[in-house]
Amino acid sequence: MRGFLLALASLIAVHAAAEEWFAIHVVDEVTGRGVPLVTLTTTNQIALVTDSAGWIAFQEPGLMGREVFFSVSAPGYRVKKDGFGFSGVRLTPRPGEQAEVKVERINLAERLYRITGQGIYRDSELLGRECPLPKANFSATMGQDSVQALPWQGRLFWLWGDTNLAHYPLGNFHSTCAWSDMPAKSGLNPAAGVGLTYFTDQNDRVRKMLPLEAPGAVWIFGLLVVADAEGREHLVGHYGRFKDLGTRVEHGIAEYQEALGHFTVLRVLGDETGWQHPDGNALRVKDERGDYFYFTGSFAMTRVPARYDDVLNPKAYEALAWSDTAQEYLWQKSAAPATQSGEAEAIAKKALPANRALMQLKDAATGKPVKIHRSSVNWNAYRKAWIMIGNQSGGGVSELGEVWYAEAAAPSGPWIKAVKIASHPNYTFYNPRQHEFFDQEGGRLIYFEGTYANTFSGNPVMTPRYDYNQLMYRLDLSNPGLDAAKKTK
Repeated sequence: MRGFLLALASLIAVHAAAEEWFAIHVVDEVTGRGVPLVTLTTTNQIALVTDSAGWIAFQEPGLMGREVFFSVSAPGYRVKKDGFGFSGVRLTPRPGEQAEVKVERINLAERLYRITGQGIYRDSELLGRECPLPKANFSATMGQDSVQALPWQGRLFWLWGDTNLAHYPLGNFHSTCAWSDMPAKSGLNPAAGVGLTYFTDQNDRVRKMLPLEAPGAVWIFGLLVVADAEGREHLVGHYGRFKDLGTRVEHGIAEYQEALGHFTVLRVLGDETGWQHPDGNALRVKDERGDYFYFTGSFAMTRVPARYDDVLNPKAYEALAWSDTAQEYLWQKSAAPATQSGEAEAIAKKALPANRALMQLKDAATGKPVKIHRSSVNWNAYRKAWIMIGNQSGGGVSELGEVWYAEAAAPSGPWIKAVKIASHPNYTFYNPRQHEFFDQEGGRLIYFEGTYANTFSGNPVMTPRYDYNQLMYRLDLSNPGLDAAKKTK
């Protein structure tokens, strides 16, 4: 009985608190779905940002019960400007009442929610709205960088690089991991969210997933699952230990050890091993040419046979490079992989025919070059093509915040035309990754995420709670706006 009374008292307290707020719900004018990362700003610069369900809990002394103008801004969304050029709405905040603000989506991709960090549904909780995720943030993660994710042992295994924590500005710099359930096995529909359960230590803080004694940040990329000769599966990736962003002091191959609950170093590689290891986003390709893991940094230009011993052996790796003798791209083991800028230089010098290029991606609308910073590539059954989700370097309105879609007949191209699907003006959205395990309706609906941060943007203003965290987008591949990117045979 006492427990029931306490629970009842708690519910009454939440309900009473919710009635004190003015609820603002920002929704997509077409779908009615709440839109995250929309900023409403008063004329005296009080800025409020919608949570992942599109809610804002407003309660400002002096502004309740009177008409207030809120300017509205959001990457990829807009409201119409008035006669004076202001984009916003007039609302009269009153406790316990709510207002709806409709925004027009101009991105082709639809922003769904923030995956990581504190207070994902902060305003929804204050307003007493039901949330798809548990309210507790026991791991106290505040920001997380650059995701790797894949199915492993019947669940989804998630890995990030640096993680900001609540207790001190310096957080976990030895990689962080979490589990989530597959959507088909009691997990959330990816349209609703991702329910993460973090690996934690004895202090309930996120665990160091590759604990090295030597100083420096430790990052793992090229994460993959591969079987050995006896059929046992191994979860491995390439690790690097960095003194700073541009100075790597150690690297090699690491493997997740189930008994220990973290990764350990399998093999340390020398500086002479420049590209002969897992990297970026790994994808497995089985066709008439064999069974390989391809690795996508900017483009998928390196590969290795999909065998455990080969993944660990730098001599087994191949790179795609132009052969002057054969006058074609060849997989080989001596030369470094071709790059987008190097290919452009070779074309300019007439050392490579322009019609044999693989990476000279251009904006389908303007014909301007699109320089890819990082991308992920996957086969898509709906489009019957290899598709790329990549962020642009030097995108004009943002240095690293413009996201593009492209198609090709093979994992390595040729990538010819691209369509912009998301924009983050004056902000950054880097290391995008499509989660092919979330594909729906035969691949018509795909999901991708990336790191939203002010890093490299030149923008001194960080978006509260969202900065340095992962944003999830959904893209409908039946959208006619993507037709200009159709693959070339």
